[in-house]
Amino acid sequence: MNKLKIISLSAAIASALVSSTVIAGASGNIGYTSDYYFRGLYQASSSASAGFDYEHDSGLFAGTWWGDVGEGLETDYYVGYSGEASGFSYGVSFIVYDYTDEFDDKYTEVDLTFGYGPVSIEYAVGEYDIAPVALDYTFSAITVEHNGFSLTFGSFGDDFTGSYAELAYGAEVGGLDLGISLLNNDKDLDVVTAAGDGETTLVFSLGKSFDL
Repeated sequence: MNKLKIISLSAAIASALVSSTVIAGASGNIGYTSDYYFRGLYQASSSASAGFDYEHDSGLFAGTWWGDVGEGLETDYYVGYSGEASGFSYGVSFIVYDYTDEFDDKYTEVDLTFGYGPVSIEYAVGEYDIAPVALDYTFSAITVEHNGFSLTFGSFGDDFTGSYAELAYGAEVGGLDLGISLLNNDKDLDVVTAAGDGETTLVFSLGKSFDL
């Protein structure tokens, strides 16, 4: 595994990365993070991002997101459906991740999310198109949230392995979304330290969401 990059709409809630607030109609978002990690895997340092979303009253949504990955630009496209019934929330999305400047190869993923009260569960199935082969992966995570705090445990399966834990806190201050998280990954996801036996990282984020 080189630079496994897999973005999920639901996991952004529990991470220190800035994501858009999904509401009926069109919205946009801009953000900055001191270190760009996702699902425990380092992507870039000092990363800026921007995105646009549209959600219909029926629960259908679509959007795109751009992120600075240092050696190029990541562009994500996604469509999906989300809803709520009897206190349970659920969603399904199809996502494509593409990159410029040969930062990485293309990923496609189907992501399922379920939630009840402070607990949410995510399960994703994807394919990493690295020529001349295609590798399969799965990702599962559980997140518990309370009063702006969240704790996430996630792990990969199939052709990839690795797990991580992340404790995060987010709040809106003066119209800005501020976030801080403490992330710890295992040796399979550690691409930063020389020993490669896992790392612990403190990440800060800043963002702004707006209606269009």
